Amino acid sequence: MKLQKQDILKALETISVPGEGGNMVETGAVKNVITFGDEVIVDITIKNPSLQAKKRTEVDIMKVIHDLVYEKAKVTVNLKVEVPAEPVNEIKGNPIPGINNIIAVASGKGGVGKSTVTANLAVTLSKMGFKVGILDADIYGPSIPIMFDVEDERPLAHDVDGKSKMLPVENYGIKVLSIGFFTQPNQAVIWRGPMAAKALNQMIFDAHWGEIDFLLIDLPPGTGDIHLSIMQSLPITGAVVVSTPQNVALADAKKGVAMFQQENINVPVLGIIENMAYFTPEELPGNKYYIFGKEGAKNLAEDLQVPFLGDIPLVQSIREAGDVGRPAALQDDTPLEKAFQELTKNVVQEMVNRNENLPPTEVIKITTMAGCSSVNN
Repeated sequence: MKLQKQDILKALETISVPGEGGNMVETGAVKNVITFGDEVIVDITIKNPSLQAKKRTEVDIMKVIHDLVYEKAKVTVNLKVEVPAEPVNEIKGNPIPGINNIIAVASGKGGVGKSTVTANLAVTLSKMGFKVGILDADIYGPSIPIMFDVEDERPLAHDVDGKSKMLPVENYGIKVLSIGFFTQPNQAVIWRGPMAAKALNQMIFDAHWGEIDFLLIDLPPGTGDIHLSIMQSLPITGAVVVSTPQNVALADAKKGVAMFQQENINVPVLGIIENMAYFTPEELPGNKYYIFGKEGAKNLAEDLQVPFLGDIPLVQSIREAGDVGRPAALQDDTPLEKAFQELTKNVVQEMVNRNENLPPTEVIKITTMAGCSSVNN
């Protein structure tokens, strides 16, 4: 007997894949039917990977063809299982009313000047007309209070809708919260991950930040519990990674970028910043000495296909300014101010690109450069 494809399909319309509902032809489970003489091959795809479901499907197909088409048909069932991909459980936090964009400033290793870059980036954003805050999340080595000359200050309580909230300490137009406000200068913070995460959550959600265009988060070096806690607590708009040019720092910076790009984290990397890029002596202003290597972070950015945001020279006055609590970018008309200004413009531009091309993680986002001073709904 010569079997007909349409007869086979008509028979298969009377049965369904176990647990999937609808007949197996209409649902698309049957991918192909081939007949020649008294032989028939049925290609079918099901979603249930259990042995019982697979066996039941094969038996049902053979039985219906034998019962409704030809009892002596030679039936071959090619069965494939396609398990639906589980949705990625992304680590995303809750937005804070009034905070429009959150930038995580990270480094793969310590000592590359991440906090210095954070402080000067904040000051430059403020000078451009933005409202800026810094959350010092470097639990074990908070340095932002020193850099803003507020290490002796303490956040005050403020009543907001019947709830007591912390008011960030403010200097140079920058709002600051840090674990350094709650510990003694000579006190070591010896906390396990959950305890540190709880302290961070209090600084994030028990604070009254007000209206902020940019909240910069100064993360601890490396990749670990604190980083995950922050990203679970807050919807980070984007991240920048700070590195020095030498290979040992670049290897760790690469891990920092990879952390943000992990599938369950998926925080856009705005780019890489190269700190301590070169040294220029005062007596030889035209000379550049690449003490830690030349353009290492720039080359890494190209290799990883992320933007290179700019470089900052190794200058003694940057360190001195941080030590006395007055970030170098506060000084007008200096080469350092221009370097930080160029860097900050690049960060803002990448934030614009990020908000135009990717789904927002906040209610309000930057929509135009507009001289680096416009934030719109």
